[in-house]
Amino acid sequence: MTDHRLRLGVNIDHVATVRNARGGAYPDPLRAAKLAEAAGADGITAHLREDRRHISDADIEGLAEALSVPLNFEMAATDEMQAIALRHKPHAVCLVPEKREERTTEGGLEVAREENRLAHFIAPLRDAGCRVSIFIAADRPQIEAAHRIGAAVIELHTGAYCDAHAEGRFDERDAELARLREMSAFAHSLGLEVHAGHGLTYDTVQPIAAFPEVRELNIGHFLIGEAIFRGLDPAIREMRRLMDEARG
Repeated sequence: MTDHRLRLGVNIDHVATVRNARGGAYPDPLRAAKLAEAAGADGITAHLREDRRHISDADIEGLAEALSVPLNFEMAATDEMQAIALRHKPHAVCLVPEKREERTTEGGLEVAREENRLAHFIAPLRDAGCRVSIFIAADRPQIEAAHRIGAAVIELHTGAYCDAHAEGRFDERDAELARLREMSAFAHSLGLEVHAGHGLTYDTVQPIAAFPEVRELNIGHFLIGEAIFRGLDPAIREMRRLMDEARG
């Protein structure tokens, strides 16, 4: 029987951000991943950036060896990152845009303009058994291009919706939400598995979680921040509760 439960992927990048601010080995992203797993995370997401500003190669190696839930390896579409993914063969590979000056990933990947390059780039990953996901804006041409290049999954960028909510621009928020809803249904109609993420909080998660086509949410920065105040386990359990309530 197919499991239609909405999955929660917990991104542990910013545990590594705190560690790297001081140097040394603490706090340990692998420990955070195991705590997240125990709290109900269905998968762990980690973004190995080209400049290694948070997650390190050793972190990826440790996660690949120790996790009993799927690892979602976020990466730029570069030869270096492809080689690392092919070495570790994570459950999923999510291609994201990356600029060195960004504090975090902003905006979706430009698939339509790089369709041929990306089609060739993901082919070895698919052949190795990785589920390839593309992080994109809720935009019809980008979704169509992701489908044409053979991606199994798209992850819709929810950042504009979350930013509009946080800044009180509620007309824009509602318009973004409507666009996300429409594009979730469109992507599903093409046979793509639909995920969503970026900037989601307790205040913004439920409208997205209610989309029947969305199978997984990937949430990181907010949960790591909330863990400072309530602990990682309770922070994740509350997100899980809100997701289940919205889906119910």
